[in-house]
Amino acid sequence: MSNLQWKLALCAAVFIVFFGVGVYPILATRYNLPAPGWLSDRQLKLGLDLKGGVHLVMRVQTDDALRVKTEQDSGRLQEELKRRSVPATVAIQDVTTFRVDGVPPAQDQAFRQAAEQESIDFERGTGTNGSYTFAMRPNIAQALREEAVVQARQTIERRVNELGVAEPIVARHSAADQILVQLPGVSDVDRAKEVIGSPGMLELKLVEQGPSPSREDVLRTTGGVVPPDMEVLSGGREAAAGGGPMYYLVRRVAAVTGQDLRSARVQLDENNMPAVGFTLNASGSAAFSRVTGENVGRYLAIVLDKTVQSAPTINSRIAGDGQIAGGFTQEEAQNLALILRSGALPATLTYLQQQTIGPTLGADSIRAGILASLAGLLLIVAFLLVYYKLSGINAIVALVMNLIILLGMMAYAGAVMTLPGIAGFILTIGIGVDSNVLIFERIKEELDAGKGVKAAINSGFSRVFLTLVDTHIAGFIAAAFLFQFGTGPIRGFAVTLTFGLISNLFTSTFISKALFEAVLSGRRQVQALSI
Repeated sequence: MSNLQWKLALCAAVFIVFFGVGVYPILATRYNLPAPGWLSDRQLKLGLDLKGGVHLVMRVQTDDALRVKTEQDSGRLQEELKRRSVPATVAIQDVTTFRVDGVPPAQDQAFRQAAEQESIDFERGTGTNGSYTFAMRPNIAQALREEAVVQARQTIERRVNELGVAEPIVARHSAADQILVQLPGVSDVDRAKEVIGSPGMLELKLVEQGPSPSREDVLRTTGGVVPPDMEVLSGGREAAAGGGPMYYLVRRVAAVTGQDLRSARVQLDENNMPAVGFTLNASGSAAFSRVTGENVGRYLAIVLDKTVQSAPTINSRIAGDGQIAGGFTQEEAQNLALILRSGALPATLTYLQQQTIGPTLGADSIRAGILASLAGLLLIVAFLLVYYKLSGINAIVALVMNLIILLGMMAYAGAVMTLPGIAGFILTIGIGVDSNVLIFERIKEELDAGKGVKAAINSGFSRVFLTLVDTHIAGFIAAAFLFQFGTGPIRGFAVTLTFGLISNLFTSTFISKALFEAVLSGRRQVQALSI
């Protein structure tokens, strides 16, 4: 097989593959043509502005992040005071302050040392009669609020990406504590909201009393009062004989939290029921190993969002792996593993706005985009035929191939077509025409210089090649920056532009030249070229 035959065979193969992936599934859907399932799944997806989906505006309750900080620091101070044998009680007053009472005068120095060690982010008020008030420093509170919003946005983005939503938008909204989420093509809105809004806070806590069928029973040994360093939690999965939840008295300060989590995955428990296995990082594994080694024979509560999922007995020292079991369905286990992998939300979310965008906007936008593309394409075709005569047909074929390859690449990569993507699509047409104009003008210059037709074509393509590579690299750099720093729609434009640049470089330099060679291959002497 000759060199030209290999080129034509490659062009035909490229056309068949990309037409089959990018164009045929669209035609099959519209005209009810037969298509295998795996090919239909690759059909080019549409974004929120074209297909519709869910538009959410949420507020991050930043006070929750402050409350968690206050609880953690006050809890650590309580533990440190107990270790130093200082008989004081710690009570939380509000989200940014807590109070310490009952510090004996003889142990005031030990208390101050403990406070300086465990509460550096709080300002200690002047103590009277062994009582002190701790208030969170204003700069710490402001930083925690900002960090809560940033972390919430990043967590939501990770969860949305794991949901498989293509080209989602997760960004800060108008107010400082608001987040905008747009999910194109999402049909199960309730599941999306459940995964996005679930706090996902995992804690492993030692059980002091329980399980018991009622709150009163679990507090019987403490006189019906919850000790300051403990809390009562209910078990959502382990029901009592009467059908109600079980109650546990657990340590307020967790032995290990979700921040120590390295991975989470769905697995089967000892009863072949779906469960969630987790692995801790180095620091979490060390803490988990120490706590389980010191408390063999006791219950360890696995707490998710303040609900005890299970409370297995510690039979031996456990290193860095554990399991959350409790009668999950497969979907519940998958959702829980997804939430744990993406990290806990630093604060709860409240929905300020929920809007389901219907297909009307998408139909109008698609129609307008198609009309604009067709109008531009027809004008370009007319220009090429008038200005470059028969050689314009070469450019038109290369341009059509360019668009087919672009659609195929986007469909195969799972990219999403949005309104900005349509703009990138139209821009690709312009780039393709520009490349052909550069090549044809160089060929005309070579012909004017007295070269033969075949020599002029070879020289025109070879001399323009480096120029085209240079301009396309510049386009790639611009697209990379748009993708890196842009949001969903801007990223859609960047993806379309990138694929368009790749396909255009191939069609303008390889396919266009192969077409010239095919037309001229059967003629030894070519006197003139229609260009």
